[in-house]
This record gives sequence, C-alpha cells and structure tokens, in this order.
Amino acid sequence: MVSKELSLQEGNELVEDIFKKIRTLRKNERMTLKELSDETGLSVSFLSQVERGETSLAITSLKKIADVFGKSMKYFFEEENDIDYATYKEDQKTFRVGSSKSNFISLSNHFMERKMDTFILTLDPGHKDMEFVQHPGEEFYYVMEGKLIIYINDKTYHLYPGDAIHFPSTLKHKWENPLNEQTKLISSVSPAIF
Repeated sequence: MVSKELSLQEGNELVEDIFKKIRTLRKNERMTLKELSDETGLSVSFLSQVERGETSLAITSLKKIADVFGKSMKYFFEEENDIDYATYKEDQKTFRVGSSKSNFISLSNHFMERKMDTFILTLDPGHKDMEFVQHPGEEFYYVMEGKLIIYINDKTYHLYPGDAIHFPSTLKHKWENPLNEQTKLISSVSPAIF
C-alpha cells in the first residue's frame, strides 16, 4: 500500500530532479548544509548525500526540507517547463519506493493542485504486507494480471483480472500477491504524494 512513510530512492530521473531542486534552493538562499541541518534536524552528512543523489529520502524528511524553504511538497514534483498533460509510453519510467518490493510506473503528471497519483503497479511473486496501515485519502486498484488479495478491516477481497476495488484509506488495510508470478495493477491513490 502507498503510505506517507515511503521514501524516494535514488536512481531515477524524478528523484534526481528533486535532489537538484533541494541543492538549488539551499544555494539560492545562501544557506550552508549545517544551517539546513539545524533547521530540519537532519544530519549534515545525510543532507550532503541527498544533494549528491547518493541516498534515498523519506517523504517525511522531504516535508521538513520543504517547510524550511516555504515550499509545498508539490513544488518538488512539478516540471519546470510547460506541462504536457499526456503521459506517453516512452516517457514512463519504472521506479521503486523505499524498501518496497513493488515496481511503480507513474501515469500522473505533476500539475499544481493535483489530488491523486495513478500508477501501473507490479507486485513481486508472493509479496505480502505484514502489517495493516491506514492514512488519509482513497485508494483504487484494477487488476490487469495475476491475483490480488486485499484485507480491509475484517473483510478479505480476492480480485482477479478485470476486478477493481475502491476504498477509503482511513480503513485498516493490507495486501498480498498469493501467486508465484507477478501481479499487475492500475492504481490511483489520494492524496497525491509523488
């Protein structure tokens, strides 16, 4: 499940752009890494690794950095040139988030006031969440390939290709791919966090 505790992993263009924006903001403010460290509570060495793109960055840490510079989280995900609202296949990049065993392909654009994120999501064979999560927002999943089991509160849903589910994320939920092959989904979640 997508949660606000996810982290952005190095190695993809979107995340590299975020790291560059952090460095540019700091330099434009003529702020040292030590000063940014004092403001955020994040270590100087960690911030240095972030700016060089050599580490992953938790969403909560990015929020601390955004607050220091008076920026919204969306600022880090916006394109700096004109937005093309279409997401073309050749521009879609696969990425992983934090220690997740799932592959994401973002289908969303990063325009201002966007309320949701949409992905193609591939769960590894046998993937199973160990704990329930709950957080603000809504989640929608459409099964393209494989099988998905979703546990919501005390109910269990077995979903196959062509099946969909839409629920409030405030309910306790977790999921599982019970197969020895990948499960592929289309997923929309709110609020937008990427």
